[in-house]
Amino acid sequence: MAEESQPALGRRRRRLSDDETEKRMVDAAMALVNRTGLTVGLDHISFEDVIRDAGVARSAVYRRWPYKDLFFSDLLKALASAAVPARMPDDEGMNVIREVALEHFGWFATPRTRHDLWSELLRHAALVEFEAIHGSTDWRTYLALHATFESLASGDLRDEVQQALARSEQGFVARIAKAYEYLAGLLGYRLRPELDATFETVARLVNATMRGLVLTALSTPEVAAQRVRANPFGSSAKADWSLPALGIASTVFAFLEPDPSVAWDGERIAAVRAELSSE
Repeated sequence: MAEESQPALGRRRRRLSDDETEKRMVDAAMALVNRTGLTVGLDHISFEDVIRDAGVARSAVYRRWPYKDLFFSDLLKALASAAVPARMPDDEGMNVIREVALEHFGWFATPRTRHDLWSELLRHAALVEFEAIHGSTDWRTYLALHATFESLASGDLRDEVQQALARSEQGFVARIAKAYEYLAGLLGYRLRPELDATFETVARLVNATMRGLVLTALSTPEVAAQRVRANPFGSSAKADWSLPALGIASTVFAFLEPDPSVAWDGERIAAVRAELSSE
């Protein structure tokens, strides 16, 4: 077998421990899922293919998992723990923000043009994010994991998968909340105090809007292509708005308003330029 074969110098390779065998098997199976996507359930994954890709001995695998269903239970828990809905890498998303903000940097000058800048940032960034998720294998895997969870019988496995998915979801929402809090600070906006909301509230609603549109677009492709020529949210000029951008911006402007305590003097504008220009 792979770890028991004779190297060129005639010395026998070290036998892998059970923990090493387990890690190789789970890593190989997760790599296979990342390449091909996940259907509802794990029936499309060949146990023998995973053993081959992991480069481990069948005897060691069957010692660790006497039945392949035991392995697939562990794999499902590992996938749920690592699950993150497809999303642009942080640096890519920030590059979009920087490019648009620097292109229209003069719009930081007045309250009206800062509002226009918010609109423009959301119009561009929401569409780029939607396209990244819509074309992602990770996203389909994430959907399939939730569907697989729903199909599990009550018991320890279902509880463990639910807890892992909940942790992944909470971490994802926290990252979205942090991003919107950062942008609000950059543009001098705050949460509307009368709503008693948090940036996590905004993040959950933004996330739900994006997921709903991506899911709809899987069966109704025109959702991805549709554009509305308008100047919504009090923008100064008309532009082509995608449905994701309209949905996300609706949420953002419902929850955020200009912060009256922020003074837009020369020092602040210089600091914003420096922040946008930093890598």
